[in-house]
Amino acid sequence: MSVLQETISEETVRELSEARDEPDWLLQQRLDAVAALEELPFPDVIRTPGRTWTDLADLDYESMVDPFSQTEDKEWEADEGVEVLPFHEALDSEPDLVRDAFGSVVDPETDYLTALSTALFTTGTVVYVPEGVDAEDVTIRTTMNGRSLFNYTLVVTEKSASVTILERQDSAALRAADRSSGQSPREETGDDLDGSRYYSGLTEIVGGENAYVQYGSLQDLDGTTYNYQLKEADVTTYGTVDFIDVNIGSRLTKASVETHLNGDSAETKMVGAFYGHEDQHFDIDARVWHNAEHTTADLVTRGVIDDEARSVYEGVQNVGKDAWDTNSYQRENTLMLSDESEADASPKLIINNHDTEASHSATVGQVDERDLFYMTSRGVNERLAKNTLVEGFYVPVLEEIEVEELREDLIERVRERLRARE
Repeated sequence: MSVLQETISEETVRELSEARDEPDWLLQQRLDAVAALEELPFPDVIRTPGRTWTDLADLDYESMVDPFSQTEDKEWEADEGVEVLPFHEALDSEPDLVRDAFGSVVDPETDYLTALSTALFTTGTVVYVPEGVDAEDVTIRTTMNGRSLFNYTLVVTEKSASVTILERQDSAALRAADRSSGQSPREETGDDLDGSRYYSGLTEIVGGENAYVQYGSLQDLDGTTYNYQLKEADVTTYGTVDFIDVNIGSRLTKASVETHLNGDSAETKMVGAFYGHEDQHFDIDARVWHNAEHTTADLVTRGVIDDEARSVYEGVQNVGKDAWDTNSYQRENTLMLSDESEADASPKLIINNHDTEASHSATVGQVDERDLFYMTSRGVNERLAKNTLVEGFYVPVLEEIEVEELREDLIERVRERLRARE
């Protein structure tokens, strides 16, 4: 068990809360979370044949987590009609909304790292979309400046509301760097912080009846950062919540995207993309719970790994006994560009209702030699041909991204990684 329990105490939590003049109910949530740390397990370790992946209990949290030196820069852009507020401003202007929604989707005591995030978060954003409002462009950018940062995002949509959100996480060193140099994330880290950093992000989405949310996330943290994120949505009657989860940066990422289809005819699409190089490690989870009738889910993930990078994917489709007329589909594909890289996948179907149409598939492989031969035989040099095939590999993901900025950023970051190989 982590030694953080020796340094993170009730006094720590009270000091953080009092410095931000938080209400009693939030202080109590924090205190409950820190009290639960001793008994809570770390996130599940995925085990595949011959391999155990990502045991987060082994990390040295004491060297990375400093609750009182959390610093960041934040930027917000939003359409008219939608409220986008810093978390602690929302506590004043929308107190009932925040109190009712906080912890209603993500259980603060899901595991050790979720409770740690609840106890220590100092920054966050609340997005509130009133009934009938259509908000197309909401952008949130968080730039991590210090040793550690705990961030919280809450999205609440009312009946028949619609919103498209892009949330970006990056690091100050990366943001200032000239990407045209082709440097790697590890080389770009030029600040005065020695050792490793830790970023934690929790995202809760409360979808209203007949509401639509597309939430896109681009994680581009520097190569010294250990990154833990949990994004979870509650989708009610005729509602839709779609996730686009893109992971490019960090030293190690544990990212989980989860949707609970709790209303009649609720829908979700969960699209993931990652590109790992050097010795990056990605542990990606996508999970959906079909809890009501006529629900639909589509899970699509594509990842590329190079050098000595490692990736593992776990996808879970859980169809409840009352989820009549369910449609649930899952596809995951990983492309390996190096013989030294490692990749695995663990798709799962859990079906408790016979009135279900469901499928799942996962592949891990290299660039198709026939496609490569076809292009080179028509005069395309091998390097350009391979790069073109890698870019084309992401097309099924790119086609699902409504936010143009996210789509363009993903394409550019993939091209940067490919240029660095030349």
